[in-house]
Order: sequence, then C-alpha cells, then structure tokens
Amino acid sequence: MQKTRYAAAAVAAVAALTLSACGGGDSAESEGGESGSAETVRIGIKFDQPGLGYDEGGSYSGFDVDVAKYVANELGYAEGQIEFVEAPSANRENLLSNNQVDMIFATYSITDTRKETVDFAGPYFVAGQDLLVPTDSDIAGPEDLEGKNLCSVTGSTSAQKIKDQYPGVQLVEQPGYAECVTAMGGGQIDAVTTDDIILAGLAAQEANAGKFKVVGNTFSEENYGVGLPKGSDMCEDINAAITKMIDDGAWEEAITSNTEGADYTFNAELNPPTPAPCA
Repeated sequence: MQKTRYAAAAVAAVAALTLSACGGGDSAESEGGESGSAETVRIGIKFDQPGLGYDEGGSYSGFDVDVAKYVANELGYAEGQIEFVEAPSANRENLLSNNQVDMIFATYSITDTRKETVDFAGPYFVAGQDLLVPTDSDIAGPEDLEGKNLCSVTGSTSAQKIKDQYPGVQLVEQPGYAECVTAMGGGQIDAVTTDDIILAGLAAQEANAGKFKVVGNTFSEENYGVGLPKGSDMCEDINAAITKMIDDGAWEEAITSNTEGADYTFNAELNPPTPAPCA
C-alpha cells in the first residue's frame, strides 16, 4: 500500500512539474504539488516543540514542519494532501512499523539501534544535547547534575544518554518537554535535557520568557533523520529533496525564520549536513 501510494504521487509529481514552468510560488500547490491525486501522505511530527514541530490549534509550524512540507511537495504531495500525525518520542518506531504514518520528521536522531527497526533518509539537521535551567541556576553542564533531578522525555536519545553516561543523576521521564518545563517552573526538577534547538524554542515561548536559559554546553551530536518504514523505497528521493532544499536556499530560510527570537545559532560546522547514502 505504501509503494502504491508513493508511485501514484511520483507519477503525479512528474506531470505537475511538466505543467508548471514557473515554480517559486508561496504554497506547495503552486509549486507543483497539485498532483491530481486524492490520496494523502501521513507525516509524523512533534506537536509540542516550538520552532520545530508545534500544533497551534490545528495549524502546524516549525523547522521540521517546513522541511516535511518541502520534501512532500518534491514527492508530489500538495500541502493540502499532508496529514500531520502526532509522533511522541516513545511512539515513533511503532507508528512506522504499524503503518500509521508514511514518514516522520520529529527531531528523530539517527542511531544504529533505531536502524534495526526503521530506515532513515537524511540527516537534514545536526543538533547537540544541552541543558535548560532556571535563569539563576549555577548548573553549567552534565558534570554538575550529580544528585540533581533532571527531566527528559521517555524514549528519547537524550534520556538514554543520561542513563548510560550519568548514572548519578536522578532522571525524571515525562511524555513531552512541555511537562518537563512545567515541572521545572514548579521547582520539582533542576534541569531539562534534550537538543539545544528544542530547548531554545521552549525558552523563547512567551510564557517562559526570562525564566529559563540554555546552558550552551552541548555534549552530543544529534543527526536528525527522516524516519521511514523498514524497506521503504523513498530514501533516495527524500535525500534528493533535502539536497535541493539546501542548494536553493529554502533550508537556510526555514532554519532562520523558525529560530528567530530564540537566542539560538546552529552549529555552522555541522550544518547544513550532507544526507548520507541510502543503504
């Protein structure tokens, strides 16, 4: 069913590109996504990560969302044909293996363990694990967390790294980072850990302004990939779409607009990344 869906879209994309000589419009439909297919593509994103994947009452925003829309358009899906599905960290592998989504753009770090059950295209961004702490905190890095209460999200690589490398930390796992930040605001935990770009988005939210700061001492390299069902034939086309997005400047525009006001600068030595060859 997956291959049928993709094949129909790919044929439609060729037709759409042939008919559309101008391109460069604002919407996916105007850029060739008017495939004529009634089918949709189901894309997993986060709903609670401002600047990356965020649900604003049924309207979705963020860098992951913008990359997903660009890639989907290149595959022949107009924006109106995209169905965004919430993909919490702990559920991503199940969503792919149970055919509940076609692909996932959800700050999904490529790891050898995950490759055993899912395929990845990309990476399309490289982040680093960091800490979010109260503005008056003296925590400067993971070495200062011994005996402290640290919050992260169940199923995330960030939580696993703390378990593996910092056993003296009292790790509190929550379903989402918003719950972690709420708990820190209430004084129940001392810090939140995940990737720096996610933390910057949380700190920049209006409700959190002036309360928290990103430490700025990354201790990992997280390659965000596009999660795909095992055996998917879409990897090469998605990598081509990511490369095109980088080359035509849309990637730079997306990361800049989605981190504006977040006091965040991406690692220019690692970004934009070159997608890895599909295995």
